[in-house]
Amino acid sequence: MKYAFFAVLIAVLGVGGWFGGRMAIESVVHDYILDHPEILPQAMENLQNRQSSKQLAGVRQAVETPFPGAVLGNPEGKVTLVEFSDYACGYCRASLPDVIELVKKNPDLRIVIRELPIISPHSPEAARMALAAAEQGKFAEFHDAMFAAGQLDPQTIEATAKAVGLDMERARKVAESKDVAAEIQRNYETAGNLGFGGTPSWIAGDRLISGAVGIDQLSSAVADARGS
Repeated sequence: MKYAFFAVLIAVLGVGGWFGGRMAIESVVHDYILDHPEILPQAMENLQNRQSSKQLAGVRQAVETPFPGAVLGNPEGKVTLVEFSDYACGYCRASLPDVIELVKKNPDLRIVIRELPIISPHSPEAARMALAAAEQGKFAEFHDAMFAAGQLDPQTIEATAKAVGLDMERARKVAESKDVAAEIQRNYETAGNLGFGGTPSWIAGDRLISGAVGIDQLSSAVADARGS
């Protein structure tokens, strides 16, 4: 199909030259799009990927480098999916089964969690404790247990931290450390620069994805990231 299209363009140029054929070319392109509207979604996807690639330029390495320990799946995985997440986010909780399935199906997948506490007054406290859990090598346990708890308040955060076996004295110190504060501030800034206004938000390869989009779209994004 596309070869016939280019053949028509060449014929038009051959007859009218570059300048004389301009109007004819516009007419051919117009008619081709009307006859083949199925190319529009692909064209839009290509455009979005180009724009995303520009947005990620210069920040990709930083955004794909986790706070030490704040990773799900294979920490040494060759394929990276980034999730901006908030423990008060119902859509993040709803996406957790998709994340678990992705990890099961992709042993080479590393999921970098960027804490983005924007929803609840208690979200920052949960995010800080999650990073403290990461420092103790128990991020995944805290992450899953915190979402399973459902309710987000200081008592639940404390109880969850104890339930997964954190050294609480050490965890409290890390949670209030400058490193944790700096990490969360970077996540706010990065999310804003990438145009993310909520959670969950995802990065896979050159794709920026907002919302609880489901396993099919996330799997497609992971496959594209692996290909790139």
